[in-house]
Amino acid sequence: MDWRAIAMGVAFGIIWASAFASARVIVLNAPPLYALSIRFLVSGLIGVGLAFAMGQSWRLTRPQWIATLVFGISQNALYLGLNFVAMQTVEASLAAIVASTMPLLVAFASWAFFGERLRPLAVLGLFAGVAGVAVIMGARLQGDVDLFGLALCVIGVLSLAVATMSVRGASTGGNFLMIVGLQMLVGAAVLSVPAVAFETFTVTWNWPLVIAFLYTVIMPGLVATLIWFYLVDRIGATRAAVFHFLTPFFGVATAALLLGEELGSGDILGVLIITAGILAVQLSRQKPPAAPR
Repeated sequence: MDWRAIAMGVAFGIIWASAFASARVIVLNAPPLYALSIRFLVSGLIGVGLAFAMGQSWRLTRPQWIATLVFGISQNALYLGLNFVAMQTVEASLAAIVASTMPLLVAFASWAFFGERLRPLAVLGLFAGVAGVAVIMGARLQGDVDLFGLALCVIGVLSLAVATMSVRGASTGGNFLMIVGLQMLVGAAVLSVPAVAFETFTVTWNWPLVIAFLYTVIMPGLVATLIWFYLVDRIGATRAAVFHFLTPFFGVATAALLLGEELGSGDILGVLIITAGILAVQLSRQKPPAAPR
């Protein structure tokens, strides 16, 4: 894994993790599905507009269209929709930790369905990451946790794994920004149905809500998703998914800094274990030095 890919992965991890804190602010002041649907509509229109301005085309390949639909439904509608609903009762840090288990799901799916092989060190790194998440979860579950909200987060991370695998079809043929914009419009359309059916559009207008919404539209909505497409195109879905292990650290840190959520010793220990797992996976991808002649 080259340094540019590592820089892209870390940037994605920081932006992606920060979205949990901004989402928490949004759902405490607005109906979650309405807010998320509007966010995707705005982000999607901006993304498509910028793509057209850059000369990109909406004439995608068949695999790209399939990936766009699957990604829009699995990540935007299911994963983020379920997380937004869950974060009405679940802390942002806990939602971020659950999301970080996704790389193991992607690695298993890559092995089971695509025949992708992982070196022993990479496998150990993935399990170390999961162990670190388990340490954090163990400390968190000792308190009062809404199990229904936690279940929604678990279902959501399964959908995220499907979305990540679907990017395989979107990583060839270019037009990345167009794909990002279109898959957000797909998410907006799908989420608008349950929003109208089950929610009342009641909003508590304040500056934290406005700032959190604008940040979510631009950074996690457009910038992080675009980085993700380029990263998967560069190093593949399984390797890129490793950077989701950064989610616990940055998610918990952001929630503690901005929302005052508690950061305990179990969180710190778990983060250290996760970091070791990431390092192991990265080292497993390094080519061995050539043998001297």
